[in-house]
Amino acid sequence: MPTPAPPGWYVISLRPRGEHAPLRRAAARAGAGFIALSPWQLQLRDDDRTREALRLALHAPRVVVTSPTAVRAARSLHGPLQTRQDQRWFAVGSGTAAALRRAGVTAVEAPSRMDSEGLLALPGLQDLSGVELGFISAPGGRGVLVPALQARGAQVLRVDVYERVAIAPSPRSVKQLLAVTAPTVIALSSGEALETILTSLPASARERLTQSRVVAASERLAELARQSGFGAIAVAASARPRDLLAAVQP
Repeated sequence: MPTPAPPGWYVISLRPRGEHAPLRRAAARAGAGFIALSPWQLQLRDDDRTREALRLALHAPRVVVTSPTAVRAARSLHGPLQTRQDQRWFAVGSGTAAALRRAGVTAVEAPSRMDSEGLLALPGLQDLSGVELGFISAPGGRGVLVPALQARGAQVLRVDVYERVAIAPSPRSVKQLLAVTAPTVIALSSGEALETILTSLPASARERLTQSRVVAASERLAELARQSGFGAIAVAASARPRDLLAAVQP
């Protein structure tokens, strides 16, 4: 049997360790190879202080959840989630909204533009004067949300239910990156991930990475890529894997 031809292009994922599968499947459907460069792994928090902060956040009239991992961590700490009649729940994107529904939250509001700016444009998060708002997330990331919500008058009850633990890039993935001669495209949905991976890669791999095209999930991320030295940048309709790849297939 003849050896299959190598892919004509490769997708580079900067997602946490163990979280690459959706993007890997989308790359395979697009006929692309795949390189996983994980800047960190996710670790759930499990302590009394976090449990109490989560209890308070879950009782707020409005609750914002920033990722499917935050949903899983909250459910692990609290058990099934429930919606009170006087509550409104908000998710950054469709994946988080689906995770909330599976966890027991029957009504979730999520933007069609799945990023911080899209969430902040939702009507239910405009006038927040004096409103308690539970914010379920992780340290770092989504840095614009809490200040923006507080500026609108919200009393933010933040709880970080998991954390990102920095890890060294896999030697195998670094070797794969250096060996690839075909075009590479970075699927960028986290500015913090890009900054972390650029500082942790060996110089030769960092130089190779900056030769990649970038498809960013938002204009904000596209600007960060420009400031980081990337030249060819496209902006996708959303952070969904299929939208990221649709915006930049060679």
